[in-house]
Amino acid sequence: MTSGGNELIRATACAIVDKLNAGDVTPLELLDALEARIAEVDGKVNALPTLCFDRARANAKALMAKPRGQRGRLAGLPVPIKDLTDVAGVLTTQGSPIFKDRVPEQSGTAVLQLESSGGTVYAKSNTPEFGAGANTFNEVFGPTLNPWDLSKSAAGSSGGAAAALASGTAWIAHGSDMGGSLRNPASFCGVVGMRPSIGRVAVTPAAAIARTLNVNGPMARNVEDLALMLDAMCGEHIGDPVSLPALPISYLDAARSGRKPKKVAYSPDFGITPVDPEVKALTRKAAERFAEAGVIVEEAHPDMKEAHECFQTLRAYDFAISKAQLLRTKRDQLKPEVIWNIEKGLKLTVEDLERAEAQRLAMMNRAIEFFKTYDLLLAPATIVQPFPIENRYAAECDGVKFDNYVQWLAIVYAITLICSPAMSIPCGFTKSGLPVGLQVIAAPRGEAQLLAGAKVLEDILGLRGTTPIDPRPAR
Repeated sequence: MTSGGNELIRATACAIVDKLNAGDVTPLELLDALEARIAEVDGKVNALPTLCFDRARANAKALMAKPRGQRGRLAGLPVPIKDLTDVAGVLTTQGSPIFKDRVPEQSGTAVLQLESSGGTVYAKSNTPEFGAGANTFNEVFGPTLNPWDLSKSAAGSSGGAAAALASGTAWIAHGSDMGGSLRNPASFCGVVGMRPSIGRVAVTPAAAIARTLNVNGPMARNVEDLALMLDAMCGEHIGDPVSLPALPISYLDAARSGRKPKKVAYSPDFGITPVDPEVKALTRKAAERFAEAGVIVEEAHPDMKEAHECFQTLRAYDFAISKAQLLRTKRDQLKPEVIWNIEKGLKLTVEDLERAEAQRLAMMNRAIEFFKTYDLLLAPATIVQPFPIENRYAAECDGVKFDNYVQWLAIVYAITLICSPAMSIPCGFTKSGLPVGLQVIAAPRGEAQLLAGAKVLEDILGLRGTTPIDPRPAR
């Protein structure tokens, strides 16, 4: 690292929390280290466009007034929040010119939970407008660049969070996921991102009480750090009627349990999408290495043939109920992809929704049966390698052209539809040195089993500690 080898920046989140609890470092010292690192590298990647260090230091001082051991699971560990989620007193734009000056008075439920667990919010991470599209750019702050190659996309929509982790300006990071928004950027940036089960992380309802496509979740540089953050994020909240109570188990303990799956399945494509040949080869090789732990690995997947039609319909409906008013009043300030999604939603009939919900239920039930045979399902986390930042999305893959800007995300949105927790872990690098992620998937509400298995495979693959890196120029 060009910063003189700052060991705090390079340390794992779990190690930092241990230092906090032992009194070897203070939350204020961590904030100082982050502020220096951000000044050094974030101008190159644009991961954290909004900083709130004064607020963070005030909260850190209040936390330090409590005895050590009573400061929550995170004990003062700093955390950035995705710019789709409100933080009281901090600019929250959702990546939209419509909200470029908006400063909310109240924080979202996920933020309140993290802060009650001892997290200290110091920044907002960049996101595409309203989180639409898996490439992080917007007209408010511009694009977020991939630290592994500054000419490439960091993916999205939690692209700022992933780029911050990869470049050493975060130890853990908050994000959200509808169609892969925690998993795609983790894959592109060589970090770990997890979509939890519906209700595992409480959120503030907006537009509808139960919008079950989108969830909030954790990102980190390795599986143990991600499990630590998931522990800090979990718990029911009266303001979120579908939120789940925290379990008596610790997800960090689950990750460290060494519990191996007996049988896992690998699929390169779920039978529904093209995949870049190099990505397919890397993910297959990584999945097969599970056999080194005595795990049976077979090629199989549940039937998800309805995924494209089902997701397009339910996603469009979600955009219609949440953004139709903006289309009516601020159309000229919305990007074309958002307008397309809202208008598609407004054209839906009740029969369209009936069909989509029936398709989703059928796919979920088939998946539940599948997980009676296989403990985990493995697949690529993205079907393409990190692409040039100027491309708004992946328009084609392996000779197949896509009909719209989200169809290239089928490998992740199919898993959204079956209600499974899923994560991306680094599994290798392309010939050009870019990261590729393996998607690891469990049965609904199977986070503990997912984390345990992912950690076993992470140990086998030996890629933990690859990040943080100094941002690398285009190659």
